Amino acid sequence: MNQWQGGTSRSSGAENGGGWSGDQSGNRYGHGSGSAEPEGARAMPQVRRDAGPGYQRHEPPLPPSMSPRRGAAVPPQQSQGYDDAYDGYNTGQVYGGGHGGGDGYEGRAGRPRPQWGRRIKWTVIALVAVLAVASVATYFWADGKLRRKVDLSKVIDRPATGDGTNYLIVGSDSREGMSAADKQKLHTGSAEGKRTDSMMILHDGSNGPTLISLPRDSDVEIPTYVGSDSGKKYPGTGRHTKLNAAYAEDGPELLVRTVEYNTKLHIDHYVEIGFAGFANIVDAIGGVEMDIPKAFKDKNSGADFPAGKQTLNGQQALAFVRTRHAFAGQDLDRTKNQQKFLATLASQTATPGTVLNPFKLYPTMSAGLDTLIVDKDMSLWSLGNMFFAMKGVTGGEGKSMNMPISGSTGGNLVWDKAKLRQLVQQLNNDEKVTVSGN
Repeated sequence: MNQWQGGTSRSSGAENGGGWSGDQSGNRYGHGSGSAEPEGARAMPQVRRDAGPGYQRHEPPLPPSMSPRRGAAVPPQQSQGYDDAYDGYNTGQVYGGGHGGGDGYEGRAGRPRPQWGRRIKWTVIALVAVLAVASVATYFWADGKLRRKVDLSKVIDRPATGDGTNYLIVGSDSREGMSAADKQKLHTGSAEGKRTDSMMILHDGSNGPTLISLPRDSDVEIPTYVGSDSGKKYPGTGRHTKLNAAYAEDGPELLVRTVEYNTKLHIDHYVEIGFAGFANIVDAIGGVEMDIPKAFKDKNSGADFPAGKQTLNGQQALAFVRTRHAFAGQDLDRTKNQQKFLATLASQTATPGTVLNPFKLYPTMSAGLDTLIVDKDMSLWSLGNMFFAMKGVTGGEGKSMNMPISGSTGGNLVWDKAKLRQLVQQLNNDEKVTVSGN
């Protein structure tokens, strides 16, 4: 009869939604048990906390509402962190355990889901902070390496400034820091002092950059100037000489004074690099790929190049930009090669592979900054602008040319004065340069 009633109750419960109703919930445990005793109690009688006489555990009896005596109602079990996995049936558990919550269930609470949004946010914040600190540290490190030796305030009678920025870029034959083996390897010779091996004006303006080479054999007049070291004033006598002689006579300050006097173009910044620094920069970035249209050799510079594309290391690059005796145009042909190489060097250096790779970026910057000489007002920002303007010459955003030449006298190249005036006017007004050079 009890079994029939139990089955009837289950059927009724199923019809009412699958639950237990009335007092059958206290008499039926498990799934279809034919006994009035709970399955867990039959299998594990020791789990009963309030077993009556003879039970030896010295614990206070449980309240009747929580005692799992036969026939007593089992309080409904509450889910703790489980999504629909627990249906109120507790097999083999100690009811009313003192270690869990008030519902007597000692199961482990579910772990919270990872909060990926918060993790990603804090990861991004940490990366930005690291990059900011690294950028600031790099700036001060690089700024401390700049050798600000040229004082343009010593240059007198300067022309008015125009639009845009004009850089005088000088490659000197300085052998500073080179050993005897280095001089032999790079074919630099052992001459004392230093002279200008190449000179260029880079104009950076709103109409794109313009790179103008000044041949070292250009015929110029040495004007009145003040000695960079002595402070003594030397009046001009109308003396003419080659442009590179001005540098040899009184250094960068007189060179700037001579360029400004003969062009009427204001020079805003001065940048100079020697033989060793030039070669080290090329080696630091892993070489520069060049397309040489015609093979040439020169025993003076050590050049020996086949035609076609090839990657030049520091030694080869220095030989490439110094060679002039192998060309019919001598210095004019050499300046064209210098322009081509420097623009290519800037283009291949300012790439993600170099800028974002600290193992390339820092050696490259160190190689250049260790031998770079600039004016006292030069900032890293201005130096960076110059570098990217140089890159723009190769990228088709600007123009490269030689100073217009009208002829020669005594071996010196004479500038075309009419074209020079037009060129300077266009640069000062930051207009597109239409003047052609040699």
